[in-house]
Amino acid sequence: MAPTDARHAIDYAALDDAALIALVQHGDRDAFRQIMRHCNQRLFRAARGVVNDNAEAEDVVQEAYVHAFEKIGTFRGESSVLTWLTRIVLNGAHSRLRQRRETVDIEEADRYAASYGDRIVPFPSKFGSEDPAAAAARSQIRTLVENAIDELPEPFRIVFVLREIEGCSVEETASSLELRTETVKTRLHRARRMLRAALTDTVSASLTDAFPFLGSRCERMTEAVLEKIDTVPKTTP
Repeated sequence: MAPTDARHAIDYAALDDAALIALVQHGDRDAFRQIMRHCNQRLFRAARGVVNDNAEAEDVVQEAYVHAFEKIGTFRGESSVLTWLTRIVLNGAHSRLRQRRETVDIEEADRYAASYGDRIVPFPSKFGSEDPAAAAARSQIRTLVENAIDELPEPFRIVFVLREIEGCSVEETASSLELRTETVKTRLHRARRMLRAALTDTVSASLTDAFPFLGSRCERMTEAVLEKIDTVPKTTP
């Protein structure tokens, strides 16, 4: 039998999805921790793109992780771990929306997009050096972008978040949302039309920093999930 501390000598960051999943299926919590650290930001952004609230998005992601851990024995690698988890998160997020009894009217969204037709918001031509004043301006612009994204109707917001902020391909976005690729392209085009008052070339650099989910928040949620899964019965592959 391997020494009790052998697991801690594993370089989890160097393992691929298949190796991590195999370890998790045999009860390795540290392997699951590595998966969460890798997936946290994408899943948080995806959940937030649907529920439009930071705290609720965290709840959705935590619940999705617990559900995934319980069902880890059913994972067969037909998609990436990230795509599999994204679908679980989106299902949970849309379940939250159904509980709110809210619906989105696509025609109303089109009218909303049309209302932005002639709106132009000027921005500085470039950020310049990152002195305190420039950094503050950059932060303000990022906040404006985030607020503008928040105002998008949910079907367009989630496509925009996955494609423009997370950098997912059309195919990956379609797979995650269970949409046709043509629908993804159409919704992204409409989202861009709605956001053209805020999304210019001069602020596009700030998009990758929008809705951060790193550092203390990432660690806090990861530890919360690990505490919850301690009570989950281990599954056999």
